[in-house]
Amino acid sequence: MNNYLIKTAVFLAASVYMNASTIYPIDKAQMLKEGRFDFKVEFDKQIKSGEFKIFINGKDYKDVFKKSGEFIENEDGLNASSFVIKDVFIPKEGNYKVEVTAEGKKDVVNWHVYAPASKPKAKNVILFIGDGLSVAHRTGARIFSKGFSEGKANGRLSIDDFPYMAFIGTSGTDSIATDSANSMSAYMTGHKSGVNAMGVYVSRAKDSLNHPKQETLGELIRRTSDKSIGIVSDAELEDATPAAVVSHTRRRADKNEIVGMLYNVRPEVLLGGGSAYFLPKSTLGSKRKDDTDYIEKFKQSGYVLATDAASLKSAKSKTDKLLGLFHLGNMDGVLDRRILKNDVTKKFPNQPDLTEMTSAALEVLSKNKDGFFLMVEAALIDKASHPLDWERAFYDTIMFDKSVALAKEFAKTHPDTLIIVTGDHTHGISIIGTVDDSKQGDMREKVGVYADAGFTNYQDKNADGYPDSPNVSRRLAVFFNNFPDYYETFKPKLDAQFVPAVQNEKGEYIANEAYKGVEGAVFRVGNIPRNTDTGVHSVDDMIVQAYGPGAEAIKGYMDNTELFKVIVDAMALGKSKK
Repeated sequence: MNNYLIKTAVFLAASVYMNASTIYPIDKAQMLKEGRFDFKVEFDKQIKSGEFKIFINGKDYKDVFKKSGEFIENEDGLNASSFVIKDVFIPKEGNYKVEVTAEGKKDVVNWHVYAPASKPKAKNVILFIGDGLSVAHRTGARIFSKGFSEGKANGRLSIDDFPYMAFIGTSGTDSIATDSANSMSAYMTGHKSGVNAMGVYVSRAKDSLNHPKQETLGELIRRTSDKSIGIVSDAELEDATPAAVVSHTRRRADKNEIVGMLYNVRPEVLLGGGSAYFLPKSTLGSKRKDDTDYIEKFKQSGYVLATDAASLKSAKSKTDKLLGLFHLGNMDGVLDRRILKNDVTKKFPNQPDLTEMTSAALEVLSKNKDGFFLMVEAALIDKASHPLDWERAFYDTIMFDKSVALAKEFAKTHPDTLIIVTGDHTHGISIIGTVDDSKQGDMREKVGVYADAGFTNYQDKNADGYPDSPNVSRRLAVFFNNFPDYYETFKPKLDAQFVPAVQNEKGEYIANEAYKGVEGAVFRVGNIPRNTDTGVHSVDDMIVQAYGPGAEAIKGYMDNTELFKVIVDAMALGKSKK
C-alpha cells in the first residue's frame, strides 16, 4: 500500500470514530415549529441504557419532546446502540442546541426552528418541476418552438416572463451530486437527505423504511389544513419526484410501499403512469409483491378512475377525487406520441398530454374553497437526457412550458395563486451551434460553430408549438459533458429513444454497436465509470422562478431546503387545526 493510500485509510478511520454519536436531525437543520420528525441518536458502539444523556437547550429531552423514547442496545446486529423517539416536534421557534453525552464524550448539533407565517399570502400553490431541467433545455425549447430571425427569438416561452428568479443549490447530506429523490425531498420537507432517499435522514438502519422520518408537505397539509393536494407526473407516480410529496424511504425503489404511502395521504388528484404498482400481483402487468388492489381501494375511497385521455376529459368535471393511471410504467414522450407516432406508443395509444393532466388537476382542485397545493412534474425531460437523447428532452420541455402557460392563465382568474417553476437537478448539456448536412466532409465537419453555425431550419407548419420533425438538414448541435462509451450519430433517433451503451459479459457498459453502422457515426470514449450506462446529473445550480403572492421570497442564491419554507409561508401552513 503506497503512502497516499495509507494516509487516506487513516483519515477515513479517524473520521468514522471522530464522534461518539450521530444525531438526527443533523447539524444546521432548519425546521418548522411543530413540524413532525423522528429524533434518533446512533452511538458508535454498544452501550447500556443508562449510559447516555440528552439535553436540548440545557433541558432534558423529555421536557422538550414530552415523550420517552426507545433504547436499542444492539441495533440491527451492528454491535452499536441507538435511541429513537418517533413523531416529535419543537413547540417554540428559536435556536436549539442538542447535546448528547455518552461515556464522557459529548456531541452537539444546532437546529433553527421557525414559526409559520401568521397570515397566508396565497390560497393556492402550483409547483412545476422540470426533472433535470437545465439552461440548455430552456434555450433549446425556445429555438424549437419559436425559432430565430435577425439574431432574436421569434417568441418567448411562458417561463421566460416570471418576475422573480434565484439559483438553487441541490447537494445532499452524502454528496455534492444529487438525484431526484433527495433533491425533491428537500423541497417537500425542508430537511436534507441522501441520494435515493425521500422524507428521511439516511441512518445506518438496514431496513429502508426504518430511517428517521421528516414530515412531508403532503402530510403537513393534511395535518394542519383543509386544502386539497394534487400530484401530476408523466413518470410513474411511484417515481422519486411525485413520491417525495408524501413518502418516507431510504430506497426510492420501494415502489410497492410508496403506493401505500400515497394511499395513506390520499391526494385528491393523482395523475400519471405506474399502474403496475397499483394492480394486484395476480393481474397481468402488475409489479406488486402482494394481491392488494390499490385501484379498487382508491375507488372505494371515492375516486373516479381515468385510464386514457378520453376518460380523463369526461371525469374531471364529475368528481373532486381523481385517479388517472395512463401507463404501466413511465408515460411516453411528446416526440414519439405526437410527432413520430411510432411503435413505442402502440401499447398505450391514447395517453393524455401533460397539459391535459395539468388542466384536469386544476379543474378538480379548484373546487375546494380552502385552496390547494399542486405539484406538476415533466419527468421525461430527465428520462430522455440520461441516454443523451436531447431531441426528446427538448420536445418535452416545450410540453412543460405549455403546462406552465395553463397555470398562468388560471392565475389570471385566481390571483391568490403562487406559481413556482424549477427542477430538482441539472444535466451537463450545452448547445454549441448547428449540424448542417449540406457541408462537405464527415459528420464532425458538418458541425458549425461561431459564424459557421448560422440558424436552424426547423418548421412548425401547423403552428402547434412543436417542430414538425427533428430530422431537418440544419439542426441543433447539442452535446453532453458526461457519457459512457457510445457512438455519436449527430442525428435524431426516430425509431425509439437512444440507448447509448449496453452491458458486456464483464458487467461493464460499452458502446451500443446498433449505432455503429449509422453513416458518419463517431465512437466516443466515455468519461464516467464503466458501471454507468447513461449520462449522469450535474452539480450545477438549478434555476427557480416564481410568480404571484409570495414570489418575492425567491431571490439570490438559495438552498433547496428553503423552497419548503417559501411554500409553507405563502399558505401559512403549520398551525394545528382548531
